[in-house]
Amino acid sequence: MGLRPGRPDVTATAPATETDASLLPSGGATSSSRVVNGVELHTVVAGDPDDPLVVLLHGFPEFWYEWREQIEPLVEDGYRVVVPDQRGYNLSEKPRSVRAYRLAELSRDVAELIASEGRESAHVVGHDWGGVVAWDLAYRYPDRIDRLGIVNAPHPTAYRQQLLSNPEQLRRGWYAMAFQLPWLPERLCRFDDFRLLEDALQGTAAEGTFTERELSQYRRAWRREGAVRGPLNWYRAIARHPPERRRDSLEQPTLVIWGEDDDAFVPELGLESVRFCERGRLERLPETSHWVPHERPAETIALLCDHLAGAD
Repeated sequence: MGLRPGRPDVTATAPATETDASLLPSGGATSSSRVVNGVELHTVVAGDPDDPLVVLLHGFPEFWYEWREQIEPLVEDGYRVVVPDQRGYNLSEKPRSVRAYRLAELSRDVAELIASEGRESAHVVGHDWGGVVAWDLAYRYPDRIDRLGIVNAPHPTAYRQQLLSNPEQLRRGWYAMAFQLPWLPERLCRFDDFRLLEDALQGTAAEGTFTERELSQYRRAWRREGAVRGPLNWYRAIARHPPERRRDSLEQPTLVIWGEDDDAFVPELGLESVRFCERGRLERLPETSHWVPHERPAETIALLCDHLAGAD
């Protein structure tokens, strides 16, 4: 695919900040700064460089910190773990243009991130928008993915079909349409110390899922210059530059984990998504919201480790 393994433009450690790897209590992870696909990504890295590689992709409106509960267990299970702030988020570079957030660019970021580890391929796991990138990566760069893990992120074609046929899914996706407006969504997201973004997390999750300490870390990340505009531009870019409609099945072994009480996506999307996988497995989690890695961290890591070890 024109992406060869190597370790280009890697800074061993980034300056200590409030939202880098120092947030992890174990101290076994480090932050690095990597230039991939023309943008600088902040990346949290843990584990032996020679172990099998797992890349974890966060969603909106989070950053690498979403996967804090899963990093150490994966390392203990024998994996090298790389968790980027995706472009536009937290400590990573934040291009201004909407075009810079096309799905093709987001997928290439991850493909080159894998190459920066000196690897031909990796296991890739994504939640929410991270899952959307993971689906696209699996189609666009199939040789880059060994095993695919998806958490509450619909296959793009399944999602489009539900939007066209299910009024309930259209209702649940109202915010994505609102985000298409210029400047106003940014202003509303910043209002009252990011109350709207905080409610997107706390207000749709099980009670007690997000502690005040955790929310304070998210607010620090959102306060960074461009860290609201960048994530909103992901929504604008996918509306202006929609992904190709994919109907062929993915060959990579794929685990889809689905919290059934998701406010953003109808429950049918879990099953409809796994139907696009030749070797797919669906794990439904009842009484679980969109925020599966937070609400059910032990179940999430158990399912992922089982999947990555080769238990189809």
